[in-house]
Amino acid sequence: MPSRALRVIALTLTALGLAPGGAHLMELPVKLAYPPAMYADVTSTLYAWFGPAGGTVQVAATLSVAILAFRTRHLSLRRLLWASAVALLASLLLWALAVAPVNSAWANSAGSSPMEIAAAYERLRSRWEYGHVAAFIAWLTGWFGLVAALTRHDAAITDSAA
Repeated sequence: MPSRALRVIALTLTALGLAPGGAHLMELPVKLAYPPAMYADVTSTLYAWFGPAGGTVQVAATLSVAILAFRTRHLSLRRLLWASAVALLASLLLWALAVAPVNSAWANSAGSSPMEIAAAYERLRSRWEYGHVAAFIAWLTGWFGLVAALTRHDAAITDSAA
């Protein structure tokens, strides 16, 4: 079994990776009710650290779970760990395919008039919001897989020691 440190790192990073998507999910009902101009103001300023901090944590988590899966290739929990790593990677891909293009489109509208910016945000709001929801669901699936794999393995070790 890989070191306890690697397991703790993978669990911690993956848990921290839940935060950005969880925040988006909890904000969703309120933000969808915002008028377009207010939505554009809030969305264009609130998430400045989500990419640099959250994205870095999520990439590191995905890599740590993949390393954990590789290091357990001879153990029964490897399939669950690989499934977890794939779910985390799917989350990143969902974000890249659904959310990143919206971020680019919004960035391109930055020099426009306030009305044009609000219209751009209104036009792409659903894709951006629900893209985050889809990415969060995939990430949560990966988290559950990781926890299930590691707790199942720890339970097997405890049971065999008793």
